[in-house]
Amino acid sequence: MVYEARERKTGTAGGRALAAGKVMILWVALLWLLEAVDVVSGHALDTFGIQPREPSELIDVVPAAFVHFGFAHVAANSVPLLVLGFVAALQGLRRFFLACALIIVADGLGVWLVAPEHTNTAGASGLIFGLFGFVVLSGFAERRPLGIVVGLLIAAYWGTTFLAGLSPANEGVSWQGHLIGLIAGVAAAFALRRPPRPPRPTG
Repeated sequence: MVYEARERKTGTAGGRALAAGKVMILWVALLWLLEAVDVVSGHALDTFGIQPREPSELIDVVPAAFVHFGFAHVAANSVPLLVLGFVAALQGLRRFFLACALIIVADGLGVWLVAPEHTNTAGASGLIFGLFGFVVLSGFAERRPLGIVVGLLIAAYWGTTFLAGLSPANEGVSWQGHLIGLIAGVAAAFALRRPPRPPRPTG
C-alpha cells in the first residue's frame, strides 16, 4: 500500500516536479563535490578527461562528463544543467536518465574520435547542449502542444548563447563536444519519444 501511494504521488505534476528538482540538485551538488575533491587532491581527477584516440581513454567517456577544470568551470555549467535537466526530468525520470546516458556516451565517444590532438576534454557542457536539443525538440517529436511551447521558450531564451557555443572561434572550449552533444540530444528526443496519448472518451 505504501508503494502504491508513493507511485500515485509521484505521478502528479507536483510529484514529478519534486522528484525532478531533487535529482538535479543532487546532480549539480555531485559536480561541486567532485571539483572540491579534485582541488584537494591536486587536480588528480583531471586525468578522467578524454584525450582523443588513445584506446586507454575510452574508459573516461562517461566520467569526463562529471569532471571539471576549476570551480569557475563548474559554476558556468551549473545553472543551465539545473534548469534544462529539471525541464527534461519533468517528462519522466526513466526517460530522462536514458536520454542523459545516450547523450553522455555519444558525446564522449565523439570527442574521443574528433577532438584535436594533445587536448584533454571534460565537463558537463556536452550533456547541457544535449539536454538543450532534447528539451527543444521533444515537443515537436511527440506533437505535444505544451512541449512545443516549452521548447520554443527555451530556444528563444538560450538559443543565441548555445549557437555561440558551437563556434570554432572559441579558444579553450570544445565546440566539437558541444555540437556532438546537441546532435545526440536531438536524436534522443526522437528515439525516446513517448506514444501519443489516447483520445479522451466523449459523450
